[in-house]
Amino acid sequence: MLLVHGNLVTLQDFIASGLVARLSKRHRVIAFDRPGFGFSTRPRDRVWTPQEQAALFQHALRRMGLTSAVVVGQSLGCLIALAMAIEPRIDIRGLTLISGYYYPTARYDVLLTAPAAIPVVGDVIRYTVSPVMGRLLLDQNVRAMFAPSDVPPEFGHYVQRQIVLRPSQMRAIGEDAACMVPAASELSKHYREVDIPVRIFAGEDDVVVDPQAHSSRLARDIPQSVLSVIRHGGHMVHYDDAGRIGDAVEAMAIE
Repeated sequence: MLLVHGNLVTLQDFIASGLVARLSKRHRVIAFDRPGFGFSTRPRDRVWTPQEQAALFQHALRRMGLTSAVVVGQSLGCLIALAMAIEPRIDIRGLTLISGYYYPTARYDVLLTAPAAIPVVGDVIRYTVSPVMGRLLLDQNVRAMFAPSDVPPEFGHYVQRQIVLRPSQMRAIGEDAACMVPAASELSKHYREVDIPVRIFAGEDDVVVDPQAHSSRLARDIPQSVLSVIRHGGHMVHYDDAGRIGDAVEAMAIE
């Protein structure tokens, strides 16, 4: 099982939520820090679109001797998971998509974070303005991600702010935000081609990604998908309902 994290966080998000512990009891679970996040580097020889990251992860799995995987994506990680299914380089057996952004819509967070990705100018911003603004806005952004629930203490313990606010990760966050809308525009043309099992989870009170405009619409575009909208859930529903999400992932592994 491959777990693909969203923007802002690191792979430790899946540890904090309990999904890694839940799934690793009976399955091999792999979670990478996406390029530029956590302790992964982000080479400047290409634009790290969701499609590029999907190709990278499939290459990594092949290098590990693996030929098939169930893929779990959260938030921006859902675009990467879908890109893996649309252009499979290994056997993608199923997708579990959590609080995903799937269609091109206006995003205020792109305006806030994308300048940090601009060459030269972005380098100056990341080492001067971004660390200060990041510290001021991080708590606010995290509260919005978990709303209407409180931020669990496990999140801050595992997803540490000194990692998130490093200039290298700020660049990755900005670049991914800038790539998100065009990637959704391109990938959404191919959602109807996805013919593997797909489980979609969303929180009805998500203030980061509108569940009706994204998750419900995706469920209509992928007829064999199953949508679960979690009452009173926010963007981080994998913390609120790790048990049900874990059951859905495991079901794909044995089909």
